[in-house]
Amino acid sequence: MNSSENFLNKISQSYTFEGKAVLIGAGILNGNETTSCPVRIPLKTLNRHGLIAGATGTGKTKSLQLLAESLSDNGVPVLLMDIKGDLSGIAKEGVINKHIEKRRDIIGMQWEGRGFPAELMSISKEPGIRLRATVSEFGPVLLGKILDLNDNQAGVLSLIFKFCDDKHLPLLDLKDLQSVLKYMQEEGKDDFLKEYGHFQVATVGTIMRQIVQLEQQGADDFFGEPSFEVSDLLRTDSNGKGYINVIRLSDMQTKPALFSTFMLCLLAEIYEKFPEKGDAEKPELIIFIDEAHLVFDTASKTLIDQLEMIVKLIRSKGVGVFFVTQSPDDIPASILGQLGLKVQHALRAFTAKDRKAIKTAAENYPVSEFYKTDEVITQLGIGEALVTAIDEQGRPTELVYTLMRPPYSRMDILTPAEMEELISKSELVGKYNQEIDRNSAYEILHERLNESEAPQEIEQEKDIPQRPQGRPVKEPDVFGDIMKSPVTKTIARELTRGLFGVLGLSTSTRRSSGSKRRSNFPF
Repeated sequence: MNSSENFLNKISQSYTFEGKAVLIGAGILNGNETTSCPVRIPLKTLNRHGLIAGATGTGKTKSLQLLAESLSDNGVPVLLMDIKGDLSGIAKEGVINKHIEKRRDIIGMQWEGRGFPAELMSISKEPGIRLRATVSEFGPVLLGKILDLNDNQAGVLSLIFKFCDDKHLPLLDLKDLQSVLKYMQEEGKDDFLKEYGHFQVATVGTIMRQIVQLEQQGADDFFGEPSFEVSDLLRTDSNGKGYINVIRLSDMQTKPALFSTFMLCLLAEIYEKFPEKGDAEKPELIIFIDEAHLVFDTASKTLIDQLEMIVKLIRSKGVGVFFVTQSPDDIPASILGQLGLKVQHALRAFTAKDRKAIKTAAENYPVSEFYKTDEVITQLGIGEALVTAIDEQGRPTELVYTLMRPPYSRMDILTPAEMEELISKSELVGKYNQEIDRNSAYEILHERLNESEAPQEIEQEKDIPQRPQGRPVKEPDVFGDIMKSPVTKTIARELTRGLFGVLGLSTSTRRSSGSKRRSNFPF
């Protein structure tokens, strides 16, 4: 048996599965000998996470796009984090050209340009369905990690949340939290010390500064109401195709802390709210994180540890997480070891450091009798990749040099007019794009301050007689009056903190405007 026959037999055997599988391309024995041996990935194991890596311009985005299309065709909803702003075209049909025709013929596949059901979303001022959450839903544990607080500072933050719960002060946005911190340092300091103990003023100042830094990255755009419900990520259209939810994050590259916050909260809320799935025939949801290095570059060790734990556990919910980045080195080793599917596009060796990184990257893949992995990685062309996956028995498949199939959808962005049309037709726009600004901690504290000042002015004007000597003067009970005020009685909503199960804390049911809501999405 010659090398070509041996290659075809091994690759065909390794990439043939009993259940449903998605076609991603055809195997190549070497750069000059392309075969029609199909390379498919079992749908069942895509919740085992994945990595798409490669230098700029090598085809990572198109690999992401074709995987998202295949999942949608099989009724699996997808969430894409679009950092570069070039994934919106997935909603419109592609146009055939000579390059697509050539690949179609080599792979032996049918190709027809078509769009996929899609939603455009945003956590900032970008056009799209607005994704929001309240400060209370974050809770002190997760918010403390995001703000990179030490143990003492995180402890004070937990007391602040307890204080707000006890005094019925809803924390909906950053303005609410800042007003409570200011109150603690000034007129409310004695009340706080009396009930919750001593705190360092410098600690409160540190928390305030960290909040301001997060606010400067645009966090105030997504802290608020209405909160997004993760169940809305699991929609399918009338034909049973999964929606591809594209979160437009092109303005997040200069805001890494905000992006990390969003990412961790997304995964934690999904883990908390999704039921256990076991070994299902297909995933419940697949999440693609483009430019994944932004998650890890500025993340604290605590935040990375938290993300590692969630990645390990979330696959039992039927959720797969795919990291898309330039080099496998961008992903911490503890997380990289959890990624089942690997699509490695070309890496370039311009320096000694690059060559060392390539050698390290090659060691992340199964040993192959057909390729010298560290050499092939530098020789891959555009739209070519080394692929290995997890089969239905949990074993890694043969490493295969793959000519990736072309996407069916547009390999370009939507025009502003097309985006506006797509957003206007969305069923979710009316639900989430109307901002709600209910009475919360900021309004309640300012109202109470105004009420406490007004009687003093009236007494001075009317020259009200002094109380008889010896009669005890009752100090104003600020929060006791708040509890009795009509404003407080109208707040028909239990505060929750989104203290996720993976953090070892429980989550209470949230209510908005007096009616029960389903699980919400804190990010």
